[in-house]
Parts: sequence; structure tokens; C-alpha cells
Amino acid sequence: MEPSAAAALPFLKMHGLGNDFVVIDARPGGIVVDGPRARAIADRRTGIGCDQLIVIEPAVSSLADAFMRIRNPDGSEAEACGNATRCIASLLMEERGRGHAVVETVAGLLDAEATGDGRIAVDMGPARLDWREIPLAQACDTLHVPLALGPVSDPVATNMGNPHATFFVPDVAAIAVADIGPVLERNPIFPERANIGFAQILAPGRIRLRMWERSAGITRACGSGACAALVAAARRGLVDRRAEVILDGGTLEIEWLRDGHVLMTGPVATAFSGTIHPSLLAA
Repeated sequence: MEPSAAAALPFLKMHGLGNDFVVIDARPGGIVVDGPRARAIADRRTGIGCDQLIVIEPAVSSLADAFMRIRNPDGSEAEACGNATRCIASLLMEERGRGHAVVETVAGLLDAEATGDGRIAVDMGPARLDWREIPLAQACDTLHVPLALGPVSDPVATNMGNPHATFFVPDVAAIAVADIGPVLERNPIFPERANIGFAQILAPGRIRLRMWERSAGITRACGSGACAALVAAARRGLVDRRAEVILDGGTLEIEWLRDGHVLMTGPVATAFSGTIHPSLLAA
């Protein structure tokens, strides 16, 4: 869509536990949301504001209902976002009048089901645990990554469609996430950078988690981060394969299935709808 010819573009503002998204349906065609336009829309002062911009595109795979493209506030593209997947799945289910949807992402196909209690369950795919799959810059045991900064050390690395490092701490409230998160994200051991989680085990089935999200900063919730935290805690023997993960914005239920896939269940919400002024699309 050329800026001079651009018309006001409809959007939805959605969120999963406060992890908020601007959703644009590009399936009709003629809509291009590149990095600069994504940055303009995501700006919380001069745009609409969001943790990620989500563009619904026609599916590439015949098995999928739609393709979900994820752009960070800096305009870069993300591979996965669990909370956004639940939001898009809920839209596709409503659109098709059924309780199941398949969402295609650059990380693969994600199956979603309505649970009947207003929540959406998404199979986030297998947790990838090899250092080459994270990826890390050097061969090491992903259960004990040689990385430390200030009060945190010895994280677990997991790939949930995107790279994560989870640090276990005695009191997550004592961690200055905004200070050390961006430094850890860009540590040379992560050639593609990483999402950084700080987890506290509250009980055998409860984990408190705060997230520094790659390219987005502190977020109220991160679905893939919650999945990574549960897998990391289970690998360390700190919890069983199913637990509640309590984030700043609310709680997700995470289960690491015996086949290696990770199931995430949580709510979705639509805050409002509107149209994007053509000036933002001229970015």
C-alpha cells in the first residue's frame, strides 16, 4: 500500500494478561507493514502502542487457518509469541465458528483449542534443548549455561520457537530486571540475542516469573517465556511437568507433555478496535 493512497486501516487492540498487541488483518491484500511502519504503530506516545504488532496473513501451509507475523516495537521480526497466538487463534475460531484453529508462524504450525472456560490452549511445539537449537555461541550443557551478571547466574537455555534463558532466584522482586535484562539479552553467548526470564519457585506447582523480552523490554506476560520457565524448572527437578506460572499480568497454566511439546493455557481479551491514520503508514 503506497502511503499517498493509503486509507485508514482497521485494527484490533488485544492482550493476553496485559501483553498487548495491535492486530492488523492483511489477508485482503494490498497492506504492507514493514519495520519502519511497525515502529511507528508500536510507539506508545505517537502511535497506538503495543508490545508486538501482529499481522494476519494468508496461510502458506494448507494445514493452517492463517499465518501470524510478529513484529517487535523496534520493527524486527519475532519467531514466536504465545500470548499473541492465543489472541489470533481466538479470532480465527470466532471467524470460523469452531473451537479449534491452526496458526502458522515462522517457527511452525501451532494448534489451538478453546477450553470452554473462556481460555485458549495452544500447543507451542517441542521444547528444543540442544545448544545448537537455542542457539548458543559455544557448545555447553543448556541446563547450566556459563553466564552470570550481578545477583544472577547459571541459567537454563530453552528454545520455544525463540531463544530463552531462565535464571532461578530466591526473590524475583529483588531483581532489577530493567537494569540487567538488556545486558543479558545481548550477551555474546546468544548470537540471536535471547529473552531473559527470572523465576522464583513458590511451591511445587507454582512459579513466579518476570520477563525481559528481546527487543521489547519488560512485559506483563510472555507466553513462550512461561513455557521456557516451566521446562527449565522441570529439568532442574524444581517442579513437576505441570505448573501455574504467575507473571506480572496474571497466570498461565503450562504443561510439558511426555512427547516433548509444551501446552500453554490462558485468557485472551479485546480492548478496543479502531483505524490507523494514513500518516502512520507513511513511516
